[in-house]
Amino acid sequence: MVQTLTRHIQDIPVPKLIIVDEGHRALAKSYQRILKQFPKAIVLLFTATPHRTGRMQLDQIADDIIVGQSIHELTDKGFLAPFRYFQPPNDFDPKLLKRGSTGDFTNESMEQAMSTKIFGHIVKQYKRIASGMQAVVYTYSIDSAIKIANEFNSEGISAVEVDGTTSKEKRDLAVRKFREQKIKILVNVNLFTEGVDLPNVDCVIMARPTASLALYLQFSMRCLNPRKGKTAIIIDHANNFKTFGYPDDDRDWKQAIKSGKQKSKSLLTDPGLAIVTCDYCFAVVKASEVKDGKCPICGKPIKVHKAKPVSDVDLVEATKDRQNLIHEIVHSNLLKEVANKNVSELHTIKELQAYGKLHGYKKGWCYYVAKRKGII
Repeated sequence: MVQTLTRHIQDIPVPKLIIVDEGHRALAKSYQRILKQFPKAIVLLFTATPHRTGRMQLDQIADDIIVGQSIHELTDKGFLAPFRYFQPPNDFDPKLLKRGSTGDFTNESMEQAMSTKIFGHIVKQYKRIASGMQAVVYTYSIDSAIKIANEFNSEGISAVEVDGTTSKEKRDLAVRKFREQKIKILVNVNLFTEGVDLPNVDCVIMARPTASLALYLQFSMRCLNPRKGKTAIIIDHANNFKTFGYPDDDRDWKQAIKSGKQKSKSLLTDPGLAIVTCDYCFAVVKASEVKDGKCPICGKPIKVHKAKPVSDVDLVEATKDRQNLIHEIVHSNLLKEVANKNVSELHTIKELQAYGKLHGYKKGWCYYVAKRKGII
């Protein structure tokens, strides 16, 4: 432990080489005390996320960066699982989010943002998108974690909440039961980001926003441990996707280690893959997956066009080409009102039109349903 080393730093023989794991933490005072004690040592920083929250970056202590293989390359070689990414069509007001001393959002502001806006019900969306999968939920407070775990358990889905106040014995027991698949859902507060082995996680649920690119990547990639035939699921209830893009987007890490003001999305080097939406089965797939002009899911003819929200419920799969449409949805009060409703709860033409627009249905759908319900 770094804290142990700092307490006994005078007893440590002078090293020629210092290797720092989780190197993005190396600007912390405890790390700096060790590094400054041995100024002639060569320092190697190892990290999967060489970017910090705030202006001060790793160029303060690093002369250069050697970039390893990208997430795409590791996925292609079978070291990481492919994934599908889902996010709510509605957003919370970013003005409610305030940063604290760590550079990330404060718990108080996250609670305000999450509690005053409409989000897809976490259990409902898990059952629809990732039913039966082993999932880790990341949230912002003990109260919210307990509530989420209780909601899963009330639906007959085994869940346990763990946080910084949980005893080591209880935490180890929860992790062991999760690994043994005796527990489906592990809800945590600021625990399972670094240094934990959870190979059977197939789904990650983000129930909190973050301002940290490193934390976002640690959240989202927790479910990418590979297994034959596996496609991981990422469910983002806080629209972190809008801030950071996809976890496997290529990023300019050489730029990332430079100090100064820079937005996380400015580090992206690729505008994104072309997306194709099937008009028959509403599957959203990469254009590269389309062969002979046919949908890889249903086999029907498919045309390339900008992707639309196509799900028949309130959580839709995020695609790069659809960000402008999602932005429009956020600013439509009527669309927000119908986002969490079923068709049976819609009673006016305007509600049906909004619901149809939200889910990408054809124009004739509204007329057909309105006639069936006796509205017209």
